[in-house]
Amino acid sequence: MIRSSLLIAFLCFSVFVSAQTKVGTIDTDYILSQMPEMEEVNEGLQAYDKQLQQDFQGSVKKYDTLVKSYQANVETLADEARQQSESEIIELENQIKQFRQRAQVMMQMRRNELTNPLYEKINVAMRAVIQEEGFTQILHAGGNSLAFSAEEYDITEKVMNKMGIEIPETTEEEE
Repeated sequence: MIRSSLLIAFLCFSVFVSAQTKVGTIDTDYILSQMPEMEEVNEGLQAYDKQLQQDFQGSVKKYDTLVKSYQANVETLADEARQQSESEIIELENQIKQFRQRAQVMMQMRRNELTNPLYEKINVAMRAVIQEEGFTQILHAGGNSLAFSAEEYDITEKVMNKMGIEIPETTEEEE
């Protein structure tokens, strides 16, 4: 008797708790890709990449010049001068390797710097939709982390409407 009473109380509590929960999904990456400001972000990233490439090419040219000079004069250089040239070449070689490794991190940092204001805009619109519609939880629908979500709980288009972003027409192939 006590067990059945506890079971009924637990089931009622479960229904009550689930009745107050409204879960939705959003694909912020999709919204970001549809924002007109992304053109400026992409242009900024291309300009930054071009700058990094110029810096890299400058280091490579300097390296090539040092190596050619060393190879041309290796026979006539004194031991101390040869060792100094070899040290310079090795140091520049290491700098080039480090630059290659840092370039990807630098590009990601620049991308984050340029897209953070856009994510803030998405966040403001998302919070407005959440408040208007009474959602208690929003899950990110991008990537592979969400197995399934019913379309009626996806707030992506509502957020895009709130932001004034035109929603592209979907073709039958995309669906």
